[in-house]
Amino acid sequence: MPSGPPVALSTASVYPEPTPAAFELAAELGYDGVELMVWNDPVSQDVAAVSRLSRQYGVPVLAVHAPCLAVTQRVWGSDPIGRIRRSVTAAAEWGASTVVLHPPFRWQRRYAGLFADEVARAGEAAGVALAVENMFPVSRAGVRSVPYAPGFDPTEVGHRHYTLDLSHTAASGVDALAMLDRMGPALKHLHLTDGSGAPRDEHLVPGRGSQPCAEVCQRIADSDFDGVVVLEISTRRCRTRYERAALLAESLLFARLHLQPTGTRQARPRVVEPAR
Repeated sequence: MPSGPPVALSTASVYPEPTPAAFELAAELGYDGVELMVWNDPVSQDVAAVSRLSRQYGVPVLAVHAPCLAVTQRVWGSDPIGRIRRSVTAAAEWGASTVVLHPPFRWQRRYAGLFADEVARAGEAAGVALAVENMFPVSRAGVRSVPYAPGFDPTEVGHRHYTLDLSHTAASGVDALAMLDRMGPALKHLHLTDGSGAPRDEHLVPGRGSQPCAEVCQRIADSDFDGVVVLEISTRRCRTRYERAALLAESLLFARLHLQPTGTRQARPRVVEPAR
């Protein structure tokens, strides 16, 4: 395996192709594994089917993205706490070390009240880290609103583990390096992608937008980061498998290039969780 942290492909990066295509492309292009997005694709919800794909292609599941999108509120049941626990069980079955979670939506009031405590303890027995992801406001007709409770920046609450998404920092107008520092050693997971700064979630190939993708990678490579870097880009406009593979290969090359340690270790800022 190349030096630096493992680099995985999000199965969402091959949409609208189905989950098996992600395993096939990850194997062909030399990714170290996949992040399994659990969503409306029936294969992604089937633990046994995913295990078979992993064995078939020799591609491990390194992380699981829980079904917490607006369009996946009925995947694995209607209870969001139940979905977290099922995601942890699936991750343990696949040997994945991390479950990625979004903050609750504002309309999920009961869930929002339980979220922090559930995230703190849900993966303890299974040895799975639950990494809460930074999100972004939504703009409609020029009006900007935050659909998440208590907000889109999980560091304002304080969690044991975080996921940093660079498309989301772009869409929210947040300084990605400052957020990296706030997450500090609690950073467990990176969604390596890019954005132009437009108020929408673009998931560009890293290096094609405005985010400091290379510097984030270098800081991680020179730190004690022990998580996974995941390429989560949008290829939905690709007309052929060849075009999709070219974008995914470019993204992997960017990651490998900028995740090489320089030999200069940098301690990440210590973060103290707010008292609850």
